[in-house]
Amino acid sequence: MSKKLKAAIIGSGNIGTDLMIKIMRHGQSIEMGAMVGIDPASDGLARAGRLGVATTHEGVEGLTRLPVFADIDIVFDATSAGAHIKNDAFLRSVKPQIRMVDLTPAAIGPYCVPVVNGEQHLDALNVNMVTCGGQATIPMVAAVSRVAKVHYGEIVASISSKSAGPGTRANIDEFTETTSIALQRVGGATKGKAIIVLNPAEPPLIMRDTVYTLSEAGDEDAIAQSIQDMVSAVQEYVPGYRLKQQVQFDQVNDLLIPGVGRLSGLKTSVFLEVEGAAHYLPAYAGNLDIMTSAALRTAERMAVRMSLAEITA
Repeated sequence: MSKKLKAAIIGSGNIGTDLMIKIMRHGQSIEMGAMVGIDPASDGLARAGRLGVATTHEGVEGLTRLPVFADIDIVFDATSAGAHIKNDAFLRSVKPQIRMVDLTPAAIGPYCVPVVNGEQHLDALNVNMVTCGGQATIPMVAAVSRVAKVHYGEIVASISSKSAGPGTRANIDEFTETTSIALQRVGGATKGKAIIVLNPAEPPLIMRDTVYTLSEAGDEDAIAQSIQDMVSAVQEYVPGYRLKQQVQFDQVNDLLIPGVGRLSGLKTSVFLEVEGAAHYLPAYAGNLDIMTSAALRTAERMAVRMSLAEITA
């Protein structure tokens, strides 16, 4: 691409600031246009200003008053689920075709996990990045699903309490609901369940995720290889994503799962850890790093599609 598309970030907290730095360091098809916040004293707005990025502390209304808004093609929302619904409605009333990449659990648009279904939603006006736990674990459920039908998928995302900011804490209920649904719609599980644990340990521990699936009988070697292939695919944009130990298999007979019933089949256990790239956030904050990395990967692919459509129009 000879021309990069301009992006704005709503939310000048940890996630938004980390995303800004990723775009400025690694953006290939997009570049920073504006940083939007509501706290004039936030570090994110101050840092953006020092880096020459247009800023406003007047929310999305302030964004539309910035001269650069006319050139904004993609907007990342790193606020909260409730705020995103309002932000999307307001911006769409001003610029109907603007693209929104939603890093909250609002889920206005389709769920998007780059390595699983990212290519399917490049033309969507609003895509939802599920949750940090979803970005880490849905690829593993999908990896099992492409070998054997998954009847049930359960994930436990354990993150450092220090990496859980106000937005994360305010959206705990949305996290569990959104992730559970996405395990089904994107991961391929008939039934999904998500649990999040805020770990207060000192020094802080990096993000760790446990994924359990109960599937039809399948070739264990094929499932293990599918999982390893998926891990390698995620590592292309999240280098700190890795298996903590070998995949484990157990044959299960007549297992009672609350809300599902009694099931039998192959239980697959996957243990992951996600170390952040430490662009802005500490390395232990892999939960935030995987969200910003997935959002950037999605936006980059959207930008390429938009540019090609403009060329061929």
